[in-house]
Amino acid sequence: MKRWILAAGVCSAALIAGATQASAQAQISDGKVKIAVLNDMTGVYADPTGMGSVEAVRMAVEEMGGKVAGKPVEVIFADHQNKPDIGASLVNKWIDTEQVDVIVDVPTSSVALAVQDITKRKNRVFLISGGGAAQLTGEACSPTTAHWTYDTYALAQGMGKAGAKILGDSWHFLTVDYAFGHALEQSLTEVLKANGAKITGSVRHPLNTADFSSYLLQAQGSGAKVIALANAGGDTANSIKQAQEFGLPQGGQTLASLLMFPTDVHSLGLKAAQGLVLMDGWNADRDDDARAFAKAYMAKTGKMPSMIQTGSYSAVRHYLKAIEAAGTDEAKAVMVKMRETPVNDAFAKGGTLRADGRMVHDMYLMQVKTPAESKGPWDYYKVLTTIPGNEAYRPMDKGGCPLVK
Repeated sequence: MKRWILAAGVCSAALIAGATQASAQAQISDGKVKIAVLNDMTGVYADPTGMGSVEAVRMAVEEMGGKVAGKPVEVIFADHQNKPDIGASLVNKWIDTEQVDVIVDVPTSSVALAVQDITKRKNRVFLISGGGAAQLTGEACSPTTAHWTYDTYALAQGMGKAGAKILGDSWHFLTVDYAFGHALEQSLTEVLKANGAKITGSVRHPLNTADFSSYLLQAQGSGAKVIALANAGGDTANSIKQAQEFGLPQGGQTLASLLMFPTDVHSLGLKAAQGLVLMDGWNADRDDDARAFAKAYMAKTGKMPSMIQTGSYSAVRHYLKAIEAAGTDEAKAVMVKMRETPVNDAFAKGGTLRADGRMVHDMYLMQVKTPAESKGPWDYYKVLTTIPGNEAYRPMDKGGCPLVK
C-alpha cells in the first residue's frame, strides 16, 4: 500500500478578458497562481473537509473568472491522511518542484503546525480553515499564515461561558488524543472553571475510533451533568451514537459537541442529534449572501457546506483579491493587502485579519433542531446566541505571537 495518495484537479476557465493596467503589470512569479488544497479525503474529517473544500475553492476561483491579475489560477489537491510526515512531504514537494503559491485548509492541527513551519521558512501563504489549535496564532505564529475559520480558544469561549450556565455545572471530557483535542480541552477547562463549573475528569481516545464503549462508561460513571465531546468528524458522530446506546442522555447527562458539522447531524438524523449544543464559525442563514452560497454549493455537491468548506472558499477569495490589489503573488506583499481589507462575503461580514494571523469574525452558539422544528433537508441548526469576534477570539497580546508588538 502506498504511504500517500496524491490526486490533482485543475480549475481553469478564461472567462474575463482585458485586465486592468495594474493587473497587466502584475508580477506573478511563474505566470500562474497555483493553489494546493491539503486535507483529509478518506478518513474521519473527509466529510467536513475533503473534496468539499476543493469544490468550495473552485467556486472562489470561478468567481474571479479563473484568472487573477491576468494570470490563470490552478487548483490541485491531496490527502494528508492526518499524518504530519505525509503532509510535510507533500508541501515540500509542492513548493520545491511544483511552484505552489498557497496551501489551503489542512485539518488536524498536528499536520497544520508542520505545514506552517514549512510555509514560514519558504515564504508561502498558508490559509488554515480546517486546523483549530490556537497555538497556530500564538507562539507558533507566522507572517504568511491566515487562520480563517475557528480555533480552540473561540470554541471554548462560546461553549464555556454559556454552557456553564445553561447546561450544568459539572463536566467530563471525552477528548481525541492529539494537539487539537488537547488544546480544546485545556481551553474549555479554563473557561468553565472561570465560570464556576467543575471538571470531574477526562478520558482520551485515538483519532478515528470505532468503539467508544470503554470511554463512555468512564464518562457515565463520572456522574457529570455534561459530557464534553472534544473531538470532531466521524469521531463525534460515533461517540454520540454510542452514547445514545449506552443511555447517557436518557440518564440525564447532556452531550455538548465542541466541534460538529452539518454532515454529522445528517448522518445521525435529527431524532438522535436533537438538542445537542455546539459552536460554529458560520451561520448558513445569516443573510442573503450566506444563503446564496449554501444554495450554490448544495447544487454542486448535494450537501450543506461545513464552516471549514465555506471558510476555505472565503479565504481563497480574499487571497486572490489581495493578489489583484498587491500586483504580485509574493507572500508577504499579499498578506499586507489581506490585512488591510475587511472580509465581507458569504462567510463573514466585517472580518479582520490581525498581525498574528487570526481572522476575527463572529462565532455562533447553535442547537440542533428537533424534527418538528426543521423545515426540510439540511435545516438542522438554530442560533442560540451570536458571539462577536472581539469576544470570541483571544486578545492579540495574550497569545505570545512574536509578530505582535
